[in-house]
Amino acid sequence: MDHLIPLSKLPVGSSSKIKELCSTGSMRRRLLDLGFAQGTAVSCVQTAPSGDPIAYSVKGAVIALRKEDAEDILVRTEDSTGGFKGSDFIS
Repeated sequence: MDHLIPLSKLPVGSSSKIKELCSTGSMRRRLLDLGFAQGTAVSCVQTAPSGDPIAYSVKGAVIALRKEDAEDILVRTEDSTGGFKGSDFIS
């Protein structure tokens, strides 16, 4: 079973895989257009000094998202061995 956290909680320097996109309407379409689709690898690159926005690397591009929008993207968490839960994660 996957343990999911919002993308906004992914630590800087960590990578994960997008499991679910919870936003709706035009924001959902915008996130999909930017590459934030289910199954896509994503990593947290940097946070602003104030903590918002947060820069993520997705499909070779660095994209800054507001924390509010990143909370609608759910990613898989790491287990205690340092690997990701589930068998389909490819690093």
